[in-house]
Amino acid sequence: MEAQATTSPPPKNPQAQQQLCEAALYVSGRPLDLKTLGSIIGARSEDKIRVVAQAVAERFRRVDSPIQVLELPDGRFVMQLKGEFARQVKKLANRPLLTPGPLRTLSFIALRQPILQSRVVLVRGKLAYGHVKQLKEMDLVAYDKMGQSKLLRTTATFADYFNLPHDVSVMKKELKNVLDLTGQDAGKPEHAEEAANPDTVIG
Repeated sequence: MEAQATTSPPPKNPQAQQQLCEAALYVSGRPLDLKTLGSIIGARSEDKIRVVAQAVAERFRRVDSPIQVLELPDGRFVMQLKGEFARQVKKLANRPLLTPGPLRTLSFIALRQPILQSRVVLVRGKLAYGHVKQLKEMDLVAYDKMGQSKLLRTTATFADYFNLPHDVSVMKKELKNVLDLTGQDAGKPEHAEEAANPDTVIG
């Protein structure tokens, strides 16, 4: 009789937990919270999980790797290329974070923030409603209620994830180079054919 496959429990020793933490950050390609990391490395204490993730981040710092692990202001951790390397190799990426439509909407918001959602929709078209919802779910954009509209801005997660300054005025100066979009490009209205290029990447 063939034995059933079983899943081994996560190891408890620190080195193995760090390896699992690193693997989780690598595979996900996005920021992970402590609860998610804990479920992978077999730990419940947030302090313990944070220590493990910080140890992974420190190891990457020590070896001067082009890859870095960052602790974001909201407590999540993310693995990413350093900015100076990301700009040079991003054309090789095969898993875009955003397709062209949301990318241009994000660029438009970031370059003109704070900006009313009604203004974004006026310039970018009605599909921008869906873009803003997606960007909000990804924690790249936040908003405050202002009358019947929303005042949009980028988040600290956006700045950290794409290696941008938190100071908005400084961010705007660097943003065009990072996104590879000019303000004119970002403001173009939405067209159905824009989704034809799935290889657009950000960051």
